[in-house]
Amino acid sequence: MASRLRLGVLVSGRGSNLEAILGAIAAGRLAAETRVVVSDRADAPALTRARAAGVPVVILDPGSRPARLDARADQQLLEALRAHQVELVVLAGFMRILSTAVLEAVASPMINIHPSLLPAFPGLDAPRQALDYGAQVTGCTVHFVDPGAVDGGAIIAQRAVPVHAGDTRDQLADRILQEEHRLLVDVLGWFAARRVVRTGRRVHIRDQAGGSGSGMQAAGAAAGE
Repeated sequence: MASRLRLGVLVSGRGSNLEAILGAIAAGRLAAETRVVVSDRADAPALTRARAAGVPVVILDPGSRPARLDARADQQLLEALRAHQVELVVLAGFMRILSTAVLEAVASPMINIHPSLLPAFPGLDAPRQALDYGAQVTGCTVHFVDPGAVDGGAIIAQRAVPVHAGDTRDQLADRILQEEHRLLVDVLGWFAARRVVRTGRRVHIRDQAGGSGSGMQAAGAAAGE
């Protein structure tokens, strides 16, 4: 029997994507185990979810910079991931920018979930950006975390979400979040099954017969199952 994918999940807020991961694991829909949850905030509600599930928690001392971790927190993060033998790092609402030094030092892949169809609307409050721009369609993206531009890593999969007339920012954000939960669990399932293949910025998902398709195609197929 294949080993379960060992996850390290980074959080800053309420942890609804973490809850989706933990729920899928508990229900037997995801062949993974969450080895550690790391947060830059001691009061993050996500930590309550992690502790309730019996997952070890590490709280970073982020330092004085509002957007990035300092060197000491970088080291804390690296030590936590190594100590728990993490195979895949998942940024699930983690609101700090990781340094190039951290990205280069972490041996395992890192992925992030973002509430837009990248490369549109990177950065903070993507739902508000979509509404202000007048977009008719937005969505969510799971991508690799690469050195360089924020939210600029190679795209693994995306899901579209329509923007309705009269949407408030919160209504749109909630609808996107529901798709985030489904997409993130699907993508983690592909990683657990060793189906994700990356060549530069091109990411393919092997099908069950050993072929491959684009992340967008695979996401669409999963949505129809």
